[in-house]
Amino acid sequence: MQIKLLVEGGSMKPGPALSQKLGPAGINMGQVIQKINEATKDFSGLKVPVELDVNTSTKNFEIKVFSPPVSELLKRHLKVEKGSGAQKKIKVANASIEDIISIAKTKYPNLLSKSLKSAVKTIAGTCGTLGVLIENKTAKEIEGEIDEGKYDREILSEAVITESDKRLKLDKYYSEVKAEQDRILQQEAAAAAAEKTEGETAAEGTATVPEGEVKKEEKPAKEKEKKSEKEKKEKK
Repeated sequence: MQIKLLVEGGSMKPGPALSQKLGPAGINMGQVIQKINEATKDFSGLKVPVELDVNTSTKNFEIKVFSPPVSELLKRHLKVEKGSGAQKKIKVANASIEDIISIAKTKYPNLLSKSLKSAVKTIAGTCGTLGVLIENKTAKEIEGEIDEGKYDREILSEAVITESDKRLKLDKYYSEVKAEQDRILQQEAAAAAAEKTEGETAAEGTATVPEGEVKKEEKPAKEKEKKSEKEKKEKK
């Protein structure tokens, strides 16, 4: 029996899904969880794919640990909490080509890529879905440059270390991008708030009084008018 899981590296906890599968087979779930946590402890804080191969007759099991999804590796490597959610509008980080090569080397055994170069291009594509810039450019631009051979030297040498000066320049560029993003978001929020206020004001101004009812401020005026007419008739 094979069971595929996606667990929190080093901190898997008991759950109904696993107990329903292991319970009937008479497998000790606590022992399984302990073994999985030991096998995935190096991926702490990441979601890790695990395959559990259980022999229901002998009650023995084997654990196969696969490297975390590319998105998880990128977020940890770049210290990003989550992806953009609006990739064209919001960027969350600025990676170096060395960062991409490093992730590609980690995932290469689990990818269908025929070469490290194609693996690097695959990782760059994932950067696009997360909203991550690479070398101050969009992922799509970098994918084109990879095809053109611009980064062949770095890929062939499997360069994974980003020079400190280069990192500073990448960080500076991203800080400028983020500042502009924040400015635009603030403007949009202010415009949306103003539009909402105008809409509420317009709605209040066009409020109508239900048929058959008299506005409170009009009622006293009409009563005064009737009283005045009555006084005139009495004087005559």
